[in-house]
Amino acid sequence: MVESVKRAVRILQELTGASPRLGVTDLAARLGISKSAVHGLLRTLESDGLVVQDAESGKYRLGPALVIFGNAYLDTHELRTRAVTWSNLLAARTGEAVWVGVLVHDEVMVVHHAFRPESVVQALETGATLPWSASALGKAVVAFSSEELQQRLLSTPPAALTGRTITEPAALAAQLARAREVGYALESQEATLGDAGIAAPVFDRTGAVAGAIGVIGPVERLLDDERRQSYAIATRETARNLSRELGALRADGRRAPF
Repeated sequence: MVESVKRAVRILQELTGASPRLGVTDLAARLGISKSAVHGLLRTLESDGLVVQDAESGKYRLGPALVIFGNAYLDTHELRTRAVTWSNLLAARTGEAVWVGVLVHDEVMVVHHAFRPESVVQALETGATLPWSASALGKAVVAFSSEELQQRLLSTPPAALTGRTITEPAALAAQLARAREVGYALESQEATLGDAGIAAPVFDRTGAVAGAIGVIGPVERLLDDERRQSYAIATRETARNLSRELGALRADGRRAPF
């Protein structure tokens, strides 16, 4: 592992966190290295547009080149590319917003967001990240991942985003078991008060979980007894169709349908 590259990545991670603007002294303290070393790394990152320095405060923040890298990642992500049409169809079928997410370490990144099909102001959430345990997308992915991954994630105390976020490992394990049983995962006001989610896993040609697709909306609408079942069916069917398009195999080794 190249230490200078690792340190440069750490700088970018620190600037991505709760303090989006940091000075040389701050970064040196956080990384545990000299200010001269941090300064040299920042100059290199700045020359390629990965960080920029505020003229007034002298502190650094993330640079515009990262947007290019991020867009390139999304544009070349097979799940996102394949999911665009299916997400729009699911949004039209349910009348709700649809997210497609992938697991990145212990978080879920939204790689595609299909707006709710009505003329209201909606914020684009593509690129947003959430703790896996506080989202239906994350629970759907983890529930169908390896037991080793599940145990690792359950062994680390998850972040609580609201007073309703489930953080007890036993309760989360029970939710994962339930998701495997019914084929989809639920989330109720765990990430944002008032919102809920229903998501199902998407598999790739190797049989591994590629990500998840789910509907997001107000809890009183999404988890209404009558609507929840129809939304869950629509979400599972869409996930299966998307899995087929990714080349997923059935349990008997043949190509989908499942």
